[in-house]
Amino acid sequence: MKILVPLKRVADPDNANKVKIPADGSKIDTAGLEWKPNPFDEYALETALRLTEDGKSPKARLGEVVVVTFGPADCETTLRAALATGATRAIRVDAEDAAIDGTVVAQALAKIVADEKPDLVLMGKQAVDGDTNQTGQVLAELLGWPQATFAATIHEQEGGLLVGREVDGGVLEVAVKFPAVVTVDLRVVSPTSVYSLKTDKAFKHNEGVRFAPLPAIMQARKKPLDVKKLADYVADPKPTIKYLRFEPPPERKAGVKVADVDELVAKLKDEAKVL
Repeated sequence: MKILVPLKRVADPDNANKVKIPADGSKIDTAGLEWKPNPFDEYALETALRLTEDGKSPKARLGEVVVVTFGPADCETTLRAALATGATRAIRVDAEDAAIDGTVVAQALAKIVADEKPDLVLMGKQAVDGDTNQTGQVLAELLGWPQATFAATIHEQEGGLLVGREVDGGVLEVAVKFPAVVTVDLRVVSPTSVYSLKTDKAFKHNEGVRFAPLPAIMQARKKPLDVKKLADYVADPKPTIKYLRFEPPPERKAGVKVADVDELVAKLKDEAKVL
């Protein structure tokens, strides 16, 4: 099986308190922020690795995992980390954030899919910076491929996947045939969430995503990493999402003490207006 995994570099969500917004609200100042892979994309990569191994021998890759990202040269750190955990090779499409959005990325990915011909595109359900939750769906539409979104479980079947999607009241199971687009949610990295045809159903993966040991990080430097231009895939990129202004959330008011339940109820009703 050949799997394409798009990755995005985002500002570390744990450093959200360090975000700065200029007075004119024209942009978000990311200077000084730490970068890390989008968590949902990390889950997608872990899923791809599990689908291309038998569980007991993680170094024996039973398929190909190709990772791709859109961004400047320093995004290659994200790609090298993915290669160190087991991805086969990487592609970086040189682009600036201001020139792309979910639709532009989907358009470029459709061309990459045409070149790479993967059986499956696995990606995070959304990025934790823009939170648009649209790239996977747009890509599936452009390709005309079946899609399954918000995957919590994935079991490989002959010629496709059985995907479990958490919905209100239970789990909705969707069967998709290859080639397909699947976006994943956080529970997909539970020990019994993903199984390839080669994995014994009694086997349990480690909880969460894997981390590369130092020797693998060194070896990742020798793995192929191709650099392409955005114009190679989208001649005239036209982002459809425009941000007009950024504003920090209003500061929360300090809490107050109440003398008794009656006063609490009165404040909830008259001031907070939640009753």
